[in-house]
Amino acid sequence: MASKRRGLPEINAGSMADIAFLLLIFFLVTTTMDIDTGIARKLPPMPDEDQPEDDSQINARNIYVVLINSSNQLLVEGELMDISQLKEGAKKFIDNNGVRENLSENPEKAIISLQNDRGTSYKMYIRVQNELAAAYNELRNSSALNMFGERFIDLNKTEKKEIRTMYPQKISEAEPKNIGGNS
Repeated sequence: MASKRRGLPEINAGSMADIAFLLLIFFLVTTTMDIDTGIARKLPPMPDEDQPEDDSQINARNIYVVLINSSNQLLVEGELMDISQLKEGAKKFIDNNGVRENLSENPEKAIISLQNDRGTSYKMYIRVQNELAAAYNELRNSSALNMFGERFIDLNKTEKKEIRTMYPQKISEAEPKNIGGNS
């Protein structure tokens, strides 16, 4: 008698690709992606090679020095200042128009120099950035309301460009140092 040998039954793998695809779709749909947060800054364009370098020195009165030490204390122009006063101080400096001798000559020449200590907390750094940006935003809004009767955000591109020319946001950030006594 001849014995019948039975082969091992094969598993139907035809639908495996479908199942893998469905699992992939499921995980893509249900997974949350972390959104990068940070400060949006646009670097100035590179100067043209044909353009002669500007050798004029920046007048010291046009620089508003803001330091954040390792203890998260704010030093503005060498004096301690509370963060709640920074926006108003920056607005006075920027929009001085040469009235007071110790403040900027005009908004176009005003530069805010920001430097922080390596021990400065990120939270304090962001708070200072927000206050400085708010100062420029308020100046631009009030100018837009006076000139065009609308808020800055509601203006068209050419009107926004005109206001930005009046109040260019010039914030110079230096590399962090150990200014707070930390080693």
